This record gives sequence, structure tokens and C-alpha cells, in this order.
Amino acid sequence: MLLAIDIGNTNITTGLFQNGLLVATRRAATNRAATPDELELLIEGLLGLDMLDLRGIAAIACASVVPSLTAAIESIAIRRDLALVLATAGHVPLPIRVERPDEVGADRLVNALAAARLYGTPSVVVDLGTATTFDAVAADGAFIGGAIAPGLELGLEALAARTSKLPRIDLRQPDRAIARDTIGAIQAGSILGYQALVGGLLARVRRELADAATVEPETILAILTGGLSRASWAAGIEGISTIDPDLTLKGLAILHAEVTGGEPIEAGLG
Repeated sequence: MLLAIDIGNTNITTGLFQNGLLVATRRAATNRAATPDELELLIEGLLGLDMLDLRGIAAIACASVVPSLTAAIESIAIRRDLALVLATAGHVPLPIRVERPDEVGADRLVNALAAARLYGTPSVVVDLGTATTFDAVAADGAFIGGAIAPGLELGLEALAARTSKLPRIDLRQPDRAIARDTIGAIQAGSILGYQALVGGLLARVRRELADAATVEPETILAILTGGLSRASWAAGIEGISTIDPDLTLKGLAILHAEVTGGEPIEAGLG
């Protein structure tokens, strides 16, 4: 049993892989100040929801953008005598053609790897998380950079915190852009505006990738992932080829298999 762990700024997501097949996923809030003991208790609790514990885990594959929790995972692996594969620029088996590879988020590299192996190239991964990231994968499978924008929920939190009369809202897509009340107006500006931002930037990235590969932009695959990719309104983003909320976890399983010679990921997961 392989435990894949994606440590993001907002959530920690775990995936259990058995014989290359994703059999369970769980999610919890990220506590950046957690000690190794506290993080181990959290992981044990998530595993317990599926009637498992760390004693049933053979190895861990982890992508982390929180340095303190990266160190905590390393401590847990040593203490539990578990093989650990960390996603870094030096470990992810794909070319990285950017100016400073070590500064690229581990999740972005893992997403690029999963896109190349499961969906093909050239392609773009759009990850709707704390930040909204666009990761470009060239025709030869290399990660060549992308774009980063503030995430939708981050923007809504800032709007509510920095204004006196604008409330927090549910993330529901409105029927119209011209709203007749404050909540509807925020929903229109947030959801419809966010769809336009993602769709517009995606179109620009696809054009640039298409020009480099001498193909039509419509042939560039666009994979949507991240926590918000499960929302019903995410399907309304223009230009998306497929939605795969578990892409990062699958990328971690692929990374582990290619680095260690473990079970290859099941093609059906794509």
C-alpha cells in the first residue's frame, strides 16, 4: 500500500494506492505549525477512516509546499522506518526548463508529470487551489513554466475582510451577471469573473504552447484539477478538456513507481 500525501497551503490531501490503483482519498486542513507528532496523529486519523494505520503502509510519496511540514514528514518516515519519496526538482523524472527549477512548487512538477504520463503532450494543467496555477508541458514532456494567480477563495476572504458591508458567500454560480442584490453581485463577480480569468489565461497559455509546437491551440490538452475542480461551476470554464481532481495524487504514485520501480499507475485512473 502506497500513501500519497499532497501538503498544500490550505489542505493536506492523502491518497491510498494498492497495486497502482487509487482506492481512497481524504482531506484535512493544513496546520503549518504542526509538530511531527501532531502530523503523525493527523495522518493516522485519516488512515483510520479507511480502517488502516501506518503499519499497513509500505511507502510514502509526498509533495509539499510547506517546508516545516516537509521536515515533519521526513521525521515520521524515519521514525516509522518507511520509504519516502519527496517530489523535488531533482527527483521528478521530467525535464524542467525554467530559470530556477528549485523554486517551482512540488505540486506543479507532479501535476506536469501526471499530465504527460496519463493524458499526453503538449498540455496545460490548471490547478484550482489556494493559488490558481497554470502549468505548461511541452511536446517533449518538459515542464516549461506557467502562470500563478490568486485563488478564488483567497480573493473572497480578502473581500470580506477588507470591506464593511460585503458578506461571505456560498460559491454558487448565478444565472446572470447583472445581479439585483449584493450576494448575487458578489457571486457574479466572483464565480463568473473567475471563470473568465481562468478561461482567458488558459487560452493565452494554449496559444503560446501551440505556437512552440506548431499545432493548433485546440489540440493542446487542458486538465483541470485542485480542490475547487469538483465544484459544479468548474465545468463551465471555457477550454477545459477534462477534469481530474486527483491528478496530483496520481502524479505522486507515478513518481514513486518511476523512481523505485514500483507498481505502475492503472491506466484507467486517467
